[in-house]
Amino acid sequence: MPLENYKNKRNFKRTSEPNPENEKIGELKDIGTKNKERKLSFVVHKHYASHLHFDLRLELDGVLKSWAIPKGPTMNPKEKRLAVMVEDHPFEYKDFEGIIPEGNYGAGNVYIWDKGTYHAVEATDPAKSSEILRAGLEKGHLSFILEGTKLKGEFALIRLKKAAPKDWLLIKKN
Repeated sequence: MPLENYKNKRNFKRTSEPNPENEKIGELKDIGTKNKERKLSFVVHKHYASHLHFDLRLELDGVLKSWAIPKGPTMNPKEKRLAVMVEDHPFEYKDFEGIIPEGNYGAGNVYIWDKGTYHAVEATDPAKSSEILRAGLEKGHLSFILEGTKLKGEFALIRLKKAAPKDWLLIKKN
């Protein structure tokens, strides 16, 4: 189950983070397909945890695929940023801002730094885009267009071959 790691790391009696148990059964699976016109969402959280970092979250298959970016995203194509893949987050996390209390996983302030929509480079249709992104995730190379307030244009996430499987690079394309 994609959200098991997320749920296992949190005590929802002690944090205001979205609890996937509160979701209606089947709702998560249908988020990307209920409205064929609705674009896929993304969010970048600025997270003041033990170390300041940014979290890139891309909607795919009803959850937010997530990467922690220690130095934050950049619009400079010459700069490659480490992006460490972390557990999937529930779709509702795209709207989350708040304080994760001390003693909880990820304790600290979480702010929305940027948000918007995105799609695969090869397709704007959400269903086709999801198919392409899913295949790219499996291969370790996603190419997508972000349409946010701060982040705009083509980006790529590329899994590093000679590192841990969770280590990727986030690159802004020209």
